[in-house]
Amino acid sequence: MIDLYAAGTSNGMRARIALEECGLSYNWHPIDLTKGEHKKPEFMALNPMGQIPVLVDSEGPGGKKVTMAQSSAIMMYCAEKAGKFYPQDLRARYEVNEWLIWQMANQGPKSGECGHFRRVDTKEHGEQDYAVRRFTDEVNRLYGVLNNRLHKHKYLAGDQYTIADMICYPWTINWKFQGQDIEE
Repeated sequence: MIDLYAAGTSNGMRARIALEECGLSYNWHPIDLTKGEHKKPEFMALNPMGQIPVLVDSEGPGGKKVTMAQSSAIMMYCAEKAGKFYPQDLRARYEVNEWLIWQMANQGPKSGECGHFRRVDTKEHGEQDYAVRRFTDEVNRLYGVLNNRLHKHKYLAGDQYTIADMICYPWTINWKFQGQDIEE
């Protein structure tokens, strides 16, 4: 059985999306980040980084228990376990990997920073105009990258729905919080 420890964040959502799309049975253990549950000893034993999500599969490869963190690694694991959404053809797999890494290196961090600086308490930390403008512009550029790619292809990694699409979705639906005008 698979146990998923996650919160309702974009990273937690994409791990749940992968499990659901792959049709893998799992138990969801909600972690309340506002209460610091991710820093409690029992959670830190699962992930010493103190971050969600964490997947524990008691029936991993060879019947051995697997514990892993990092939503992208969890998505790859789920897709491989289910034999879905992660191509066996190496050329196609590299294309999926390219978009997974693009999301982890660009869309996720930049969108997260954009949201952070939009929510910062300016009374405590001063005006953040430059940071808000900088990250809003960068996230807007990244939406353009996605838009241009999807203008030419049905899905991010070509003609098939893959974990590359799943990994980008939770960050994309938060466009309002990132100050983006998707009509543009």
